[in-house]
Amino acid sequence: MQTLIRRSAAYFIPARHCVHTSTAPLIRETGLYGFDNLKTAKGFRRMVDDAIERSNELVSYIAGMPSGPEIIDAMDEISNAVCTVIDSAELCRHTHPDREFVEEASNASLRINEYLHYLNSNCTLYHAVVKAEKDHHLLTEEAQRAAHYLRIDLEKGGIHLSPEKLDRVNQLNTDIVRLCREFNENIVADPGHVDIFPGSRVPKNLHHLAKPIYRPSGQPRLSTVLDGNKRERGFRLRTEPDALCSILQLASDPEVRKLAYVRGNSVPRANLVVLDKLIAARHEFAEIVGYKSYAEFALKDNMASSPEVVLPFLLDMSKMVRPKAEEEFKKILDFKREISGQLDEGLEPWDEAYFTRLMKSSAHNFHNSVLASYFPLPQCIEGLKMLAESLFHVKCHETPLAPGESWHPDVLKLSLHHPDEGDLGYLYLDLKSREHKHPIFAHFAIKGGRRISETEYQLPIVALVCSFSGSNFTSVMLHHSDVETLFHEFGHALHSLLSRTDYQHFSGTRVVLDFAETPSNLFEYYSWDYRFLRKFAKHYSTGDPIPEELVKSMLGAKNMFAAIELQRQILYALIDQTLHGAQLSSTRDTSSIVADLRREHTCWKYVEGTHWHARFSHLVTYGAGYYSYLYAKCFAATIWQKLCQQDPLSLATGSSLRTKFLQHGGAKDPADILNDLVGSGMIRNQNGGIIPDITSLAEEMKL
Repeated sequence: MQTLIRRSAAYFIPARHCVHTSTAPLIRETGLYGFDNLKTAKGFRRMVDDAIERSNELVSYIAGMPSGPEIIDAMDEISNAVCTVIDSAELCRHTHPDREFVEEASNASLRINEYLHYLNSNCTLYHAVVKAEKDHHLLTEEAQRAAHYLRIDLEKGGIHLSPEKLDRVNQLNTDIVRLCREFNENIVADPGHVDIFPGSRVPKNLHHLAKPIYRPSGQPRLSTVLDGNKRERGFRLRTEPDALCSILQLASDPEVRKLAYVRGNSVPRANLVVLDKLIAARHEFAEIVGYKSYAEFALKDNMASSPEVVLPFLLDMSKMVRPKAEEEFKKILDFKREISGQLDEGLEPWDEAYFTRLMKSSAHNFHNSVLASYFPLPQCIEGLKMLAESLFHVKCHETPLAPGESWHPDVLKLSLHHPDEGDLGYLYLDLKSREHKHPIFAHFAIKGGRRISETEYQLPIVALVCSFSGSNFTSVMLHHSDVETLFHEFGHALHSLLSRTDYQHFSGTRVVLDFAETPSNLFEYYSWDYRFLRKFAKHYSTGDPIPEELVKSMLGAKNMFAAIELQRQILYALIDQTLHGAQLSSTRDTSSIVADLRREHTCWKYVEGTHWHARFSHLVTYGAGYYSYLYAKCFAATIWQKLCQQDPLSLATGSSLRTKFLQHGGAKDPADILNDLVGSGMIRNQNGGIIPDITSLAEEMKL
């Protein structure tokens, strides 16, 4: 949905008129996230009322047509006030254990989104922004950029349309918000499951994911839990994505893997209808506001600028990676045949995770359980702190939470402090999975940075949310893929916390979509670098640092099937572009499109009847923008090789990252940021848009 607020590319941002305990001198009782309004769940109603009241005051002020700088300042304050509600509500909806808070947050989000339709169709605001943009000689460079993008956003939202068409656009926006929410809620509500008999077919290292079930002997298809003595014991395995990944890696029985794969990729069926409606609503919206497709609408102001730039880029990458991906596929097939002794046996989709795990273990003496013993969650948090201090001379102090501020006892709060600059911002960490918490890995900007006056700056406040499993906080051991995810999200958080923009409109991750994932992908590299890992990755019982040989094995295992993984990401991006491209034929369903693209761009079969994409939430959050991850992989590979690799932990490296990159948020053109950071050659112009240079990524992957 296009609004006055330029959305965060990762996740979500609040307001200067709310007293926040993060900046208060004494710890006192407060409300959720430090907002006094949120001492109770019904406080969300007051937050909405306050945001609308203040925004209406600012709309009246803007209607008087003050100077250009005053218009932009007032528009940014509207954005700031509205974001208080939207972003606090989204964080609450995903993480709060109290059902009343979740419901009130959901209602608040819907109310404020309805108010946004009023703002986005307000011609007075549009004419004021046009006036401010024309008064460019009165504006700073950042204010000029803000005026330009505010005008573009309003125009893309249909401000130029007739009242009837604008009403339809607003209704479609409401429908899109509702459908996006329904899609994600269905994923959580219907994870799917398989019942396996006898229970001996399920290995012991999967029992923590299983629920014992029983059936009478001699009734192989009955899986109801029964009383009585003559019962056969089995297991019910849930097939939500994380559990499915474990089953496919660890179950030696191919039939168990097949059952889990098919079931896990066939839920939630309701989302096929939701997705059809969402695609149709987005397409109709795009056509009404003057675009041929939703993809064209979504890409218009990104670096790529159009599908005509993105699709050739994706097809070129697919062609580049195919030979190596086919080599890797053949190695897996040969390994399976060697293990089974069946030389005519084929390779099935449910075989990939199982056999690649065995091959990695065999080739590199690599075992995930051994590796996880070096990554207890508290040590990984220390690693985040060490990285911030090494690069940016910033100390992350654990800060007491005020009464009422937290939403769960597991939540930690860090304050970021620079010895010369003082406090830079605040970071909540909610990292452990729990019942009723969405199984997400995301960064939420609760409050964006903005300049309030010559002497006062609104400090950013961010929440980093993960869903790592473990019985209690100190016992959580992370697989290395989890460590990589943690550093990915920390990259987003640092982007928000270290940006110093005049306007919250551009704070942190509020950048064009195909630039937003670059910091997060860059910070993933630190989770693979021994020079850094040895500082915090220590064995949970002995305290010994991680051995260098183990890290080398880890890297070797990572590179074994890198082409297949890249091919998978290219496929996801092509699916996203195709579904949001020119209107689909009414005779073709999304499953057949996904099947055809899978056959064309990967080595793997498509399993009839499955619809994996029905729980691919990026189709909702990144509609027509998933290619951004591939842009980010290319940008991050170049930045790492040219700037970070030689001395990744130095203050000089950190200074370049901060002053030339992170501090600008969206206030500076991303192409200029990239060129200033590593010099020319990092990007190329093609068909009127920008694509990344892929040389560094290709060298890294030995393509």
